[in-house]
Amino acid sequence: MNPWIPCLALLLLLSGCSHKTISPLQRGYDDQQLEVLANELAHKYIITDGHVDLPFRLKIQNFRLTKELIGIPIETDQGDFDYVRAKKGGLDAPFMSIYVPASYQTEGGAKEFADSLINMVRSIARAYPDKFQVATTPKEVRAQFKKGLISLPMGMENGAPIEDDLANVAYFRKRGISYITLTHSKDNQICDSSYDTTRTWNGLSPFGREVVREMNRTGIMIDLSHVTDSTFFQVLEITDVPVIASHSSCRVFTPGFERNMNDDQLRALAKNGGVIQINFGSSFLDGELDKYNDEKRVELRNLLNDRQIDEKSEEGKQFIEQFQKENPRLFSTVQKVADHIDHAVEIAGIDHVGLGSDYDGVGDSLPTGLKDVSQFPNLIFELLKHGYTEEEIEKICSKNVFRVWKKVLERAEK
Repeated sequence: MNPWIPCLALLLLLSGCSHKTISPLQRGYDDQQLEVLANELAHKYIITDGHVDLPFRLKIQNFRLTKELIGIPIETDQGDFDYVRAKKGGLDAPFMSIYVPASYQTEGGAKEFADSLINMVRSIARAYPDKFQVATTPKEVRAQFKKGLISLPMGMENGAPIEDDLANVAYFRKRGISYITLTHSKDNQICDSSYDTTRTWNGLSPFGREVVREMNRTGIMIDLSHVTDSTFFQVLEITDVPVIASHSSCRVFTPGFERNMNDDQLRALAKNGGVIQINFGSSFLDGELDKYNDEKRVELRNLLNDRQIDEKSEEGKQFIEQFQKENPRLFSTVQKVADHIDHAVEIAGIDHVGLGSDYDGVGDSLPTGLKDVSQFPNLIFELLKHGYTEEEIEKICSKNVFRVWKKVLERAEK
């Protein structure tokens, strides 16, 4: 250990700095001490996660609140989230994603589908009131945290359920929605999607501009994950409150991937007062790794075609299994998540970064060290190793998002 570190820590303390504003590295902690502290902080501070796709996972599993399924979402070996693992990891307020696939935009039924997922989240809270409670404000999250409960705020992923009726914005606010991701994988009636190539509106539609203003008026946070760059900047020209990107990462690590945010957007986000919440999916974290995995998928497909092997046959299954053993999928790491946080802090500032894992939404692509919600202490450990103070870690875990959430609600109360 550097002999000057204890002296530096003493000088900082004598100069009036609080314990929380001096990094544990400055206090001379070794890795073992940092691991212990990371676990303590994970349970001391409220941890919010901007995006967990539990409702949709349960929906496609034909979720029913019956005794036979009492283990969901209390304890299960399926998916990335349950109560037991969340408690172990210190996760206190996972935003339940009310995810509405783009197919509902063309086939109809988007509003009804969203309502069914909202009903599911509320039914979970009713079934297990000693474990979960729905939350619609930071105040409610804090009160529930003190009671040892896990809060279930809700964010609607895809504005399609608003349909063409502006009154539905207030409707979903009354139903408990705290943010709306304006679109998802396809352009919708509100704006263009970063995953689409059509560019229907070249940003926001005329109706989308009204939606942004109505979200400001009713107290719903605007989520700019999934939107095009032009949509992003047009929203910032209109909104009079801070915005979030509930599950996005930094484009500098994934060149050409518009789904992540570039440095100009990070600077604009900081000026707006908003927060980027870092996505944990490996394809969001490392462009080179994602390129390699894509190449291997193409290689496997070509081999199956060249040898005329049906992938659904027994021969095909064995061939795929052997190929995967010889060419294992590569995953990013918890350290890379910390690198994204570092970059966002460097460009936007410590007050504009949070966490948005996309657990249960990115499939088998989660980084080593963050494979499910029990592993949040691993990320806090990395942040401590990177020199973050306890005060800064608390901001990343929840205070930054709470600040935005509170301002959006205050604007609606005026």
